[in-house]
Amino acid sequence: MRLLRSTVITHLTKPFSVVSSRHNNKFIMSNFSIPRLVAKKVLAKSQGEGDGAVVRRSIGRPELKSLDPFLMLDEFSVSSRHNNKFIMSKFSTPKLVAKKVLAKSQGEGDGAVVRRSIGRPELKSLDPFLMLDEFSVSPPAGFPDHPHRGFETVTYMLEGGITHQDFNGHKGTIRAGDVQWMTAGRGIIHSEMPAGPGAQKGLQLWINLSSKDKMVEPNYQELLKDDIKCAEKDGVKVKIIAGESMGVKSPVFTRTPSMFLDFTISPGAQMHQPIPESWNSFVYILEGEGLFGSMDSSPISAHHVLVLSHGDGLSVWNNGSKPLRFVLIGGQPINEPVVQYGPFVMNTQAEIQQALLDYQQCKNGFEMAKHWRSQ
Repeated sequence: MRLLRSTVITHLTKPFSVVSSRHNNKFIMSNFSIPRLVAKKVLAKSQGEGDGAVVRRSIGRPELKSLDPFLMLDEFSVSSRHNNKFIMSKFSTPKLVAKKVLAKSQGEGDGAVVRRSIGRPELKSLDPFLMLDEFSVSPPAGFPDHPHRGFETVTYMLEGGITHQDFNGHKGTIRAGDVQWMTAGRGIIHSEMPAGPGAQKGLQLWINLSSKDKMVEPNYQELLKDDIKCAEKDGVKVKIIAGESMGVKSPVFTRTPSMFLDFTISPGAQMHQPIPESWNSFVYILEGEGLFGSMDSSPISAHHVLVLSHGDGLSVWNNGSKPLRFVLIGGQPINEPVVQYGPFVMNTQAEIQQALLDYQQCKNGFEMAKHWRSQ
């Protein structure tokens, strides 16, 4: 019997008594005492299924409704069609948008306004990330003297500038495009105040530290705008604050392995960024709107945080008429208990109580707090 491609065949339960077959004038002996023969032949025909998928169904169609215990057999083909072209994913397991949260404005510090995306009821944290604020502060408002212990803060200026000073004598101003990566460790008290008139805008990210790093000495890594490495290709620009993109690596040391990338995508362009599969990751949109994860998704606009599913990379398309700007941030989960009390982040309630006591009594990392006030 001659069979065509995409044909399903079934067997006889009581086959004919055939023990040999003549082929090209030769006798071919069967290897079985009762060989199975083709009892029925069905051509699997194409049909629509799901949301735009195409299947060739063989079992589960009128000609062959079932074959106990088998209920259905499909040969399927699924693609993403856009502008009459089939777009194949660049990744074996592409990251998709698992959760979308709009960052809403709220008061913070002394008269400052922030759009908090991570660290609010809808998204309390995303290991190892504790908080993300898009802040806007104008004099005389700001973030006067306050403590930290047990984590890192990353401040990335978008407009204007912020002047920082701490009780160890460190002082400086970061301006638009500059980054300060501060490891609070065992303890720091500092202030962050606007460096000029008008609104000073930026992002501040809080990254947790593992239990072995929570009590390290405080440390700063500061990158001026011109020192941040950049890459550009096919309408996509990226500033590599931490991690790697387009073969370019940042010099920033991250105690908690992480990436912090600032992308700008021109209209009509697309980007594909690998991300370690075991990392948690998210996007925060600064300007414009785009398609994230899938070309079949709906456009998402500014001030949304997008939590990404597990996978090995993210694809983004800008089909709008304006540039799309967003930060892509990812990190290796710490997978430890988190107990937070305001600016103190530890692993147990007892450690939080000790941090409060150390701060109040100016000891174990807070010794300089007794006589220090920012200027």
